Amino acid sequence: MKVRVIIPHNREDIRREIDKIGTDKAGTDIMVPKGQFFWVKLYDVPLKGAVLLKQEMLSKGGEAAVPRDVGSLTCEKTDILLMGTLKQYRFLTKKLKQQPFSLKDYAMELEKALKKYISHHYMDRKNKKILDLREKSLPLGDRTLVMGILNVTPDSFSDGGYFFGMDKAIDHAKKMVDQGIDILDIGGESTRPQSEPISEEEELKRIEPILKELLGELEIPISIDTYKASVAERALEMGAHMVNDVWGLKADPEMAPVISSYKVPVCIMHNRKVAEYQDLITEVVGDLKESIDIALNAGIKEENIILDPGIGFGKTLEDNLQVMHHLEELVSLGYPVLLGTSRKSMIGKVLDLPAEERFEGTAATLTLGIAKGVDIVRVHDIEYMQRVVKMTDTMVRRPPYDII
Repeated sequence: MKVRVIIPHNREDIRREIDKIGTDKAGTDIMVPKGQFFWVKLYDVPLKGAVLLKQEMLSKGGEAAVPRDVGSLTCEKTDILLMGTLKQYRFLTKKLKQQPFSLKDYAMELEKALKKYISHHYMDRKNKKILDLREKSLPLGDRTLVMGILNVTPDSFSDGGYFFGMDKAIDHAKKMVDQGIDILDIGGESTRPQSEPISEEEELKRIEPILKELLGELEIPISIDTYKASVAERALEMGAHMVNDVWGLKADPEMAPVISSYKVPVCIMHNRKVAEYQDLITEVVGDLKESIDIALNAGIKEENIILDPGIGFGKTLEDNLQVMHHLEELVSLGYPVLLGTSRKSMIGKVLDLPAEERFEGTAATLTLGIAKGVDIVRVHDIEYMQRVVKMTDTMVRRPPYDII
């Protein structure tokens, strides 16, 4: 006798395994939502609503974890952890829309969150997502995109200012293009810990000649790494294709309107001045949602938003490792995720190695990130990391399967 415990990694795996049994298509369509299990947390639910919500979830065959205070009716609000299949959530949200105590609003947010997650992870391959970079575009989902780093600063943590100079910067950019990068990210101000801020004039002085030279020669899109609206505006005016903001649109109130006016993508990175958290992942997600709201309120389109967990920024070593462990929760927000771990101090602290010797550590983080669903990786060592990306993609991004 043979028995096998099957662990599907995604909706495609569920459908594939059911089809192997020989069920008809109609039967498969019914069973797939029953085989997909989700944990969803709701915050600050009114007590009476929480009681109803738990009853409804249990009646649908799912589970709902609540604190003892709910049972004793001694709290005003509570968080709830729901556990159930996609089908159970569908029945639940339909019923909640008919209930009082703000449950209709929670039902709509629940539907929105699950829809974003599913559409991002299991999109119909006939309707692929495209990253629109002005006159250029890149597909999302088929493979992991590689962003090459060009630091034109005298004090970069990773390369010690090696490319601080016109000729060296241009040559290195062209070399990275030859090695197969999809996007070039140019930064004129160091963001390493304890680095001194520079003026807008100095930042522009560093990047303008580089941009002028490369925008006229390179076929790939160019991103500008800055948190200053005036610098971003000048770069976009010259023809840059996207903005990479390490402060998630929160450092300069004019940044979001500038990006919106040029209709380009923006990478919103998570960051904090002080690495203090009560509930790390919840707060990282909450901070990113604040940045997303800033973007949307300024008129930036949803399809132009990219998220970055901000490894190495406003986080301790343990924080960084925990964020890496929970990357899929950022992916579940439904936006493309960019992962920038290349040569970071997290790797140095774990392996006790200087920046120039963190190849293997970087490779490990990229592999984990791609397996958890990130779409773009930002790296220094292009030739080696391209191999890592290709191998990981071959294992992780299996051939497409028709999905409803």
